[in-house]
Amino acid sequence: MSRSKKIITGALLALVAAGATSYWQIKRLADTPLTITQETLYTLPAGTGRVALEEQLEGQHLIPQSLWFGTLLKLEPELARFKAGTYRLEPNMTVRGLLQLLASGKEAQFPLRFVEGSRLSEWLSQLRSAPYLRHTLKDDQFATLAAALKLPEGDLEGGFYPDTYLYTANTSDVAVLERAHARMNSVVDLVWQGRQDNLPYKTPRDLVTMASMIEKETGVAGERAEVASVFINRLRIGMRLQTDPTVIYGMGDSYHGTLTRKDLETATPYNTYTISGMPPGPIAMPGKPSLDAAAHPEKTNYLYFVANGSGGHTFTTNLSSHNVAVQAYRLTMKEKNEK
Repeated sequence: MSRSKKIITGALLALVAAGATSYWQIKRLADTPLTITQETLYTLPAGTGRVALEEQLEGQHLIPQSLWFGTLLKLEPELARFKAGTYRLEPNMTVRGLLQLLASGKEAQFPLRFVEGSRLSEWLSQLRSAPYLRHTLKDDQFATLAAALKLPEGDLEGGFYPDTYLYTANTSDVAVLERAHARMNSVVDLVWQGRQDNLPYKTPRDLVTMASMIEKETGVAGERAEVASVFINRLRIGMRLQTDPTVIYGMGDSYHGTLTRKDLETATPYNTYTISGMPPGPIAMPGKPSLDAAAHPEKTNYLYFVANGSGGHTFTTNLSSHNVAVQAYRLTMKEKNEK
């Protein structure tokens, strides 16, 4: 072989070796685990290019410094189609896995739990402290929310379905409430269509109001329909509902944990000790079981119920029996307090 051919062959072999080494280095980088030891949230701003992405990932100590990051994106262009957003990175994720995640657009989702029996004011407080949520409501006033949702202010309480809602970063607080409102409308419509005949409700809103009182009175699944029967029976004979949660709701911020006789006797639009019939609207956000109970109350003769000291209630048909149950409850609580 001539000297020139040897030189060319050597050069080609060197190029092949260099190419193989480069490919190995690129693959090694792609398969390298992220330099994190716990779950980490990473936000990729809109308009970020390849160079800026590399600088961010290295600067935030998410990937090791390498000469081959840009080359990896060129060699595997599908990894360079990253999308802006906030992503959840796992410690066992590789550089390629990270880039695949950014290209997928599958942003991190954050849970927000709205609990049954809570008031809208409590939900608004939760929204205000929820991470990565975009806060557009300037305050927690019902009037502000009503304007944002284009709803009557009086339709807000009881108008949102309690559940866990998942959202991505930069979702607005109003968008979450819009989903909860649409869900409640859907559930209430379904329950309303399947309700028992001859119930004392004029509108679906009445059913929600009843369900909210049931929700506040008991957390025992098997009791909800019985509680509903007491309220329905009272409404049918013109007897006042006399349910403490309506008094508490009507007191607003002046309630501090204890109801007095004066509280029960002080009239508010919601105090069912002083008004006949149901309060003017819901007093909390009822869940589906309470809505179902309001739509399908048990057929009973019960007119009274009182806590039994064990988490449930004793139901009775007359005042004399009710008073006995009240005394039994007081004795049970006294014995518990003395232990």
